[in-house]
Amino acid sequence: MAFWWPLIVLAFAYAICRFLLMLIPPNVPSIDVDASDVLAHGKETEENSFIYIPPRGRSQQSDKKVQCYEPATMKYLGYFPALSTSEVKERVTLARKAQKTWAQSSFKVRRQFLRILLKYIIEHQELICEVSSRDTGKTMVDASLGEIMTTCEKITWLLSEGERWLKPEYRSSGRAMLHKVSRVEFHPLGVIGAIVPWNYPFHNIFNPMLAAVFSGNGIVIKVSEHASWSGCFYFRIIQAALAAVGAPENLVDVITGFAETGEALVSSVDKMIFVGSTAVGKMIMRNAAETLTPVTLELGGKDAFIICEDADVSHVAQVAVRGTLQSSGQNCAGAERFYVHKDIYTAFITQVTKIVKSVSAGPPLTGRYDMGAICLQEHSEHLQSLVNDALDKGAEIAVRGSFGHLGEDAVDQYFPPTVLINVNHTMKIMKEEAFGPIMPIMQFSTDDEVIKLANDSRYALGCAVFSGSQRRAKQIASQIQCGVAAINDFASNYMCQSLPFGGVKDSGFGRFAGIEGLRACCLVKSVVEDRFWPLIKTKIPKPIQYPVAENAFEFQEALVETLYGLNIWDRLRSLIDVLKFLTDQGSHVSRTRKSH
Repeated sequence: MAFWWPLIVLAFAYAICRFLLMLIPPNVPSIDVDASDVLAHGKETEENSFIYIPPRGRSQQSDKKVQCYEPATMKYLGYFPALSTSEVKERVTLARKAQKTWAQSSFKVRRQFLRILLKYIIEHQELICEVSSRDTGKTMVDASLGEIMTTCEKITWLLSEGERWLKPEYRSSGRAMLHKVSRVEFHPLGVIGAIVPWNYPFHNIFNPMLAAVFSGNGIVIKVSEHASWSGCFYFRIIQAALAAVGAPENLVDVITGFAETGEALVSSVDKMIFVGSTAVGKMIMRNAAETLTPVTLELGGKDAFIICEDADVSHVAQVAVRGTLQSSGQNCAGAERFYVHKDIYTAFITQVTKIVKSVSAGPPLTGRYDMGAICLQEHSEHLQSLVNDALDKGAEIAVRGSFGHLGEDAVDQYFPPTVLINVNHTMKIMKEEAFGPIMPIMQFSTDDEVIKLANDSRYALGCAVFSGSQRRAKQIASQIQCGVAAINDFASNYMCQSLPFGGVKDSGFGRFAGIEGLRACCLVKSVVEDRFWPLIKTKIPKPIQYPVAENAFEFQEALVETLYGLNIWDRLRSLIDVLKFLTDQGSHVSRTRKSH
């Protein structure tokens, strides 16, 4: 006890010191970002104070400008240039030059960059959410959940564990290389390219940027033409934080444009991250194949939402409605197929109907609404076509929500929350990605049946399984083909930033987020060196030196059995033979082994 007592005292003192250090706030400078031109009630010029009417039936692809407007009100926000191929390549060249300097930066500097960002985000939550709301139509609450919390979680995870997972990782050297030290090193790739969608403009920029910059890379991000206004403002935040830590200019860049811009980016970078539709993902792959550029694809989703008969119906109904109606088509993880056990089917629909009837929808910055506008032009027509197809094939509308006060010019940007019953897999709504506030509900009788239904999809991003038995829910989830599974919850995986995120089948491949996503931004290099160098150096055994000895193969046979034989006595016998081969008795051993 006399020996252990001082150690206990020291351990306790160390713990107290660590706790006291935690009470000392870190010295994190503040950054100033000009937001005067993005505030909803700020000073506006006559040029961009009108209602924008996008041309119907054609895209902006032929224009040299990316026109921006508020989907909730159709108010004009301004425009940004659609960069040409040569302009994109020039931006990547500048980022590549900056990255060579940044690659030498310390993790201490990189962590300070993250802390500066975190401080700004926490202090300017309302501004960030308001900009996201204006550009995409989502509510402030949904912006907070999907933009602020997820990004803050990623930053804190990188601060806590990022350096640990980028340091060299030592591995076993095996039997033949016992005298060696083996490790894996993680080096920056160079310049990462990212093409990101409109649904969460703040997080979709910060997510790949944080991983790329922390791992020593530069990054060029093409933002969606449907969220360029917000993306270019969020870029100012990144620029200010990089300048505060003395990072080289052009390390991070945000570019705007259409297909030509994206194609140029794919052919210019060292790694490509794409988040978007399956059709465009396939185009990205084809273009990347020309330069053998590695890609990570996070594509469409049609997640199965499974509710067993022993689940808490009222609770799950609330989760299901939020998962479906969140930001009216801004869904993060795509819960789009609902399978409810026949014993609680009626009770679940009753609960869902009650919730949907209470949902209020309207321009998110003009009142307290539960649901905002649809970001994409003419998307409401596509959603209605899916509903019509289901109705033609026997489905029924259980309940349909209503809206608050809408401006005449923005009516087409809204779609009423819709619950469909009596659906089946012949209907498009159960096969095609909707990305809208539609909840199709189908019955099932057995666990085997619902597993088969859940796997009957070309998409395989995620699933959610609800049951009063945790074991049962896990068994069901384990048999569903997907990359992300939530047990008795929905979309909680993404808040666990230590976990990888991505799907299989038409939902893509590769992973971002977590350890896997962080290391995916790296050149993974295997390194082997002598363990006791220069005392012990690798030498080629004499029997297999050129010119090889007559008994070279017999030596190899004995060596293999020595290293990998299943019987310890055979291995010892072979070891003796190996030692003899290395001496002048090798010829005698050769004749003996041949006689056996």
